[in-house]
Amino acid sequence: MKKYNGSILIVEDDEDVALTSRMILKQYFERIEVLPSPKSLESRLRQETYDVILLDMNFKAGVTSGNEGLFWLNRIQALSPLTQVVLQTAYGDIDLAVRSIKEGAVDFLAKPWDKDKLVTTVVNAFKQALARRENREPKVRQKAQHQYLNHGQGTFIASAPSMRNVLKTIEQVSGTDANVLILGENGTGKEHVAWAIHNQSKRADQAFVSVDLGAVPPSLFESEMFGHEKGSFTDAKETRVGKFELADKGTLFLDEIGNLSPDLQIKLLSALQNRNISRIGSNTVIHADVRIICATNAPLNDLVRRGAFRNDLYYRINTVEIQLPALRDRKEDIPLLFEYYFEEYCRRYHKTFSVDPALAQQLTRYDWPGNVRELQHAIERAVILCTRPELTIDDFQLYGPAMPAEEADRSLNLSNIERDAIRHALKKFNGNLSRAAEELGIGRTTLYRKMEAYGIGRTEGA
Repeated sequence: MKKYNGSILIVEDDEDVALTSRMILKQYFERIEVLPSPKSLESRLRQETYDVILLDMNFKAGVTSGNEGLFWLNRIQALSPLTQVVLQTAYGDIDLAVRSIKEGAVDFLAKPWDKDKLVTTVVNAFKQALARRENREPKVRQKAQHQYLNHGQGTFIASAPSMRNVLKTIEQVSGTDANVLILGENGTGKEHVAWAIHNQSKRADQAFVSVDLGAVPPSLFESEMFGHEKGSFTDAKETRVGKFELADKGTLFLDEIGNLSPDLQIKLLSALQNRNISRIGSNTVIHADVRIICATNAPLNDLVRRGAFRNDLYYRINTVEIQLPALRDRKEDIPLLFEYYFEEYCRRYHKTFSVDPALAQQLTRYDWPGNVRELQHAIERAVILCTRPELTIDDFQLYGPAMPAEEADRSLNLSNIERDAIRHALKKFNGNLSRAAEELGIGRTTLYRKMEAYGIGRTEGA
């Protein structure tokens, strides 16, 4: 069996879990180390470099908040920003795991996991870590670029009348190298639009490199975008290729550009003006032939008027502007989006369901403030947690316009909604607290506490 030349650190206080993880992963990676406690993690990171750290979220007896895991996640990012972190969490802590993803973890494992899930998750994290560890050797650079080829965001689904102008603009601009600015709320699919432009362009067989500028620490901006030479600063243990170089001959997608500080805007503008960059620690000028697509949910016009965003950068990135409507303004697409994601997640999780014929229409009654991303995650969660042969609206935790008609007159007070949701879950599972907690997406202990606070008895819904 071929092993990856990677280094994995397992930080886990459960000896059985640590031993099992090590035995499985050593079949796939050259170097596996284990720490029973994160106490010595900082000193270890100052001495060693790891591709992936598999980190438990709780270490103190009786503590289930996951705050320890989030604390150490932040410390790892500060000490070893190129390392990818996979968090291990209890199944009932999915909301916490989602928060950890937002704070920088690459993925999470819900305990108990199976072997295939462990291996797949760590291997994917390792491959993402490789993208941060390229050097300037042409062969290594080509290998690094390969991961950005033909890894699109799937089918771009749009048939609603409000999307006609978007589709027409994509068609018109794709054959050019014009800079494109995509505007829209979070979750509307801005990266999908960028992918659609790239896939219809003459650069389609080259790399599509995506950078979330909102997630790049200011101190690492130049290293992330332009690269650095080995030894150019304290933590520069090896030469690194920046995103401009990786996107050479292809497309560079800069998401959340509205979050850039004024000093970083100047550095980006300089690179965009002539597509010439230099790595940190080098005087060599590198020309990057890249097509630039930017996106943001920020009101750039207002930021420009207030002086918070440079007008010269704004005009540089805004040759063509695409305004992407919110999902509530293109509800005709919801049935198509549901069908696409439902089939994808049934296939991914090896599930088989029939679907309530009324479900797609019921989903259109909800405004989806989180847009397509919220719909996607709601479908994934429903597929994962549904235990019945038919998927219905009851498998979706939606409060508001998507509620069944007989519930439409209920109070919108959050406490009342939460109380009703708990009662509904208890009734649905005949008082089974574990199943009810899973359905609600909370831990059993949290459910106990909320039941006590609301005066709900265990058999109330049975």
